[in-house]
Amino acid sequence: MTSIDLAKPCKHSGFRPGQTSFGRVKAGGVLLAMLGIALLLDASCKHQPRTGRSFFPATNQVAGWAKTGDTRTFEAADLWKYIDGEAERFLKAGVQHVSTTDYKFQNKVEATVDIYTMGDAEGAEKIFKSESAVDVKPIQLGDDARLSSQNLVFRKGPYLVRIVTFEESAETQSALLQLGHGIELRLAR
Repeated sequence: MTSIDLAKPCKHSGFRPGQTSFGRVKAGGVLLAMLGIALLLDASCKHQPRTGRSFFPATNQVAGWAKTGDTRTFEAADLWKYIDGEAERFLKAGVQHVSTTDYKFQNKVEATVDIYTMGDAEGAEKIFKSESAVDVKPIQLGDDARLSSQNLVFRKGPYLVRIVTFEESAETQSALLQLGHGIELRLAR
């Protein structure tokens, strides 16, 4: 039987005494796994509201309004898929993403709610000021708001909210205001 001198480096392995390939791979693998987990957690948190809650009221959290669809989110790079033609204006103002969902008021009036998350309040203000002000009246909601017969647009901090209805009725404006206030309360939390 031959004896092995552990104090001498092995000529064929390239490792020093006491060093194994398993130790090097294990340490590197653990670091890579930790880095991968950190990146996944960071990516999954970026697109959620700060507290993980939705800014969209659930069915009947605002009287008469029922949420009729799933919430969809479009990141800045994919904004053109949702608002092709207007995307560039939002990108220049620092949009991060838009979330959208559909509602119905008392099974009569359909509406779409868009909540644009901008990089800062100035971006939301820039878009708000660029919106048409024809046939609208200013109202008290958020930091600034305008109401028309079928639309409500308001901004609060870095958020720009646009609610568009597709039918006009005697109660549409008051219903829009109710839904707007319900959303504003959720933005303020």
